[in-house]
Amino acid sequence: MTTGQTVAVFGAYGHTGRFVVAELQARGFVPLLSGRDEVKLRALAAERPGLEVRPASVDDPAALDRALAGAAAVVNCAGPFATTAAPVVEAALRAGIPYVDVAAEIEANLDTFARFGDRARAAGILVVPAMAFFGGLGDLLVSAAAGDWTAPDEVHVAYGLNGWHPTVGTRTAGAVSRERRDGRRVRFSQGRLEYRDDAAPTLKWPFPEPMKTREVIGEFTMADVVTVPSHLDVPEVRTYMTVEAARELAAPDTPAPTAVDEDGRSAQTFLVDVVVRSGGVERRAVARGRDIYAVSAPLAVEAVGRILAGRTRAVGVASAGAAFDAPDFLRALSAHLSLELPPQNG
Repeated sequence: MTTGQTVAVFGAYGHTGRFVVAELQARGFVPLLSGRDEVKLRALAAERPGLEVRPASVDDPAALDRALAGAAAVVNCAGPFATTAAPVVEAALRAGIPYVDVAAEIEANLDTFARFGDRARAAGILVVPAMAFFGGLGDLLVSAAAGDWTAPDEVHVAYGLNGWHPTVGTRTAGAVSRERRDGRRVRFSQGRLEYRDDAAPTLKWPFPEPMKTREVIGEFTMADVVTVPSHLDVPEVRTYMTVEAARELAAPDTPAPTAVDEDGRSAQTFLVDVVVRSGGVERRAVARGRDIYAVSAPLAVEAVGRILAGRTRAVGVASAGAAFDAPDFLRALSAHLSLELPPQNG
C-alpha cells in the first residue's frame, strides 16, 4: 500500500470525520484537517499533533482551493451534503484529485451523479459518493452477490440494526432530505424513484443468525436506491430497517452515540442482509459488524487507497460497486466486517 500521501478530510472534526482521520493515520496516510470551524479543527489537531489545519467554507472557493492544495485526494465528511458535496467536488476537480464522500442523503447523491458525471469523466477523475455504511456497503454487497448478473430482477437490502442513536449530522441531513421531498417518502420501483405520501409497510424479514426473523419497516429507503441502479440495470431496489432502529431514529430524545471502547466506537451492532434475484434464482451476501458510523471510515479510506493505487474500474462519478472489485474490496475489510459472500460467479 502506498503511504505518506496527504489526504484532505473536509469536516474532519465531525463524528464520522474523526473516525476517517484516525483510519487514514492507521494506514500510513497524512490527514489534512479541513472544515468550516477553525476552533474545532485546532482542537482536533491538538489531539493529533503534527497534522495541518486548513479552515475553509463551502461558500469560499478560494479557501477550498487552499485547503486541497497538495492533497492527493479529498474525503468529504461534512453534512448536510446537499450543501457541501457540490462545492467540494468542484474544488476537487479544480485541484485534479479524486473525491470520496460519506453522504447518505438520496437527493445529494443523485445531484452528484447528475451534475458531475460528464465533467469528472472528461477530466479523468474518479468521484465516489456515498462511500459509507449506507450506499457504499450495500452496493458492494449487492455487486458481490450479483456477480455476473448485470440486469437482475430485484435487489433487497435489509438493515438489521439493534438500535440507532443518530448523530447531530444524521438528524440535520434527514431534515434537509425531508424538506427537499416535501415530507414524502421515496422508493425505487419499476426502474425509477417514486415519491409517496402513504405510510411505509411493516413486514417480517428472515435475517440470518444471530438476528433471525425480525419486524422491519419496508421501503425504508436509503442511498442504495442511487448507488445500485447507477451501474446495474435493475427495476426494483428495496431497502428495509429493523423497527426498533427506525423508532430510535425518529424519536427526538434519542441520544447521540456513546463511545464504549478506546477507538470511540459505540456498542451498536449491525447485520446487512442482501438478496439479489434473477429468473427465479436467488443469491445472498451478508455483513456483520459494529457501529455504522465507525465502519464508514475503513470503507472510505479503503476506497481512497485503491483509487490512489490505480485499483479501480471506473472514471467519472461511480458508486462503490462500479468503481471497485466488490468481493476483493469487502474481504480487505475483514478486520471490520464478518462476511458471507457467494462463490465467485462471473
